[in-house]
Amino acid sequence: MERLTTDLDRDSSASPSYVAQASAGVCSDDTPIVFNINTGAIKIQDWALQHRQQVLELLQRHGAVLLRGLKVNSSKKFSEVLTNLFDSELLEYRYRSTPRTGMKGNVYTATEYSCDEVIQQHNENAYSDSWPDYLGFLCLIEPEQGGRTPICDSREIYRQLPREIVSAFEEKGVMYVRNYGDVDLPWQEVFQTTEKQDVEAYCQAHSLRFIWLPGDRLRTIQVNPAVQIHPQTQERIWFNQAHLFHVSSFAQAEQDALLQSYGEKGLPRNAYFGDGSPIPLEYLQQIRQTYERNLRSFDWQKNDLLLLDNLKFTHGREPFVGNRKILVGMVKPSADLNRTN
Repeated sequence: MERLTTDLDRDSSASPSYVAQASAGVCSDDTPIVFNINTGAIKIQDWALQHRQQVLELLQRHGAVLLRGLKVNSSKKFSEVLTNLFDSELLEYRYRSTPRTGMKGNVYTATEYSCDEVIQQHNENAYSDSWPDYLGFLCLIEPEQGGRTPICDSREIYRQLPREIVSAFEEKGVMYVRNYGDVDLPWQEVFQTTEKQDVEAYCQAHSLRFIWLPGDRLRTIQVNPAVQIHPQTQERIWFNQAHLFHVSSFAQAEQDALLQSYGEKGLPRNAYFGDGSPIPLEYLQQIRQTYERNLRSFDWQKNDLLLLDNLKFTHGREPFVGNRKILVGMVKPSADLNRTN
């Protein structure tokens, strides 16, 4: 356990404690870096405002920061803390990929998949042409068992993948195909509207091809870069959800059932190279294996606040037992940084 030298909260009425430590038994490089914080009599919203610069510097340096002891115990306080830390209103979650419940202040529940499911590593909204720069995760109820939120350094994924795979993705990008309804989210939920003209306006503004199908169904197609350049460090970042959208992300029995029911064109979601050619399964397997080798995780504690640079770090979810309530807030949209394809 390494003690950090820091002047955070120097003027607090209580003597604060800041301890950086690696996640026990999981990571060896202090990721995420952990701070135990005592704000004393200062309101947490005011603490966030006073220490914005120091927290952002830590986040820019490390990419993943876990704050413990802030006692952020409601969605309202969570929204206010993130707004004060980032000097930015939280983003609305539109063009959705997973089911969530919205709360006040553009705070949302974490993805509401069954507790026995694994959520694979992903950068938030990497399937879109715009995404949050930063994410905040708040633990309101810690699970009895499991339920970690593993994270992974996207820069390491780019560095460790075979050059053959990286070159193919950099050259071609990724095509994301979605068919809405049936087993996936309906378009009304994804686009947060019941009006087709609103959907069409969004698609036109975000380079999304759209096709209305019989039965009030919708298909969208979008091609995005597979790699981004970090605006602050100029590092190349593996930033796509090809491995998550591709039908091979399902177990074989589920793949077979989906293909039999909908055919390849009608799959709820799928991924191709940007030119429409298939992505080799061995490429996708190596991508998933590279994520697995680089996972970092920690056990949630009530009121934990995890801050992530959404370009530098992916996140996911382990299965869990018992109740688990994690909230998420997204800040500072980025417009398609330094296109690489």
